[in-house]
Amino acid sequence: MLLKSKQDGTLIKIQDTESLINPNQQEIIGKDQAGQEEQNPATYSKQELIFPSGESLPRCWLDSNYTKA
Repeated sequence: MLLKSKQDGTLIKIQDTESLINPNQQEIIGKDQAGQEEQNPATYSKQELIFPSGESLPRCWLDSNYTKA
């Protein structure tokens, strides 16, 4: 799955989608897709990522208490 960095618009290939949808995990491992060669895995904060369309990630992926208002 590809997400985009809010800071610079770089695409990030997510290595583990299970960690992405887990609201108890605030950071995920992905690979920056800038350049022609495959980049080394790096850790990214889920708060700094959005979908390539510009939409935010669902709150249920970010906040384990999303059902409590």
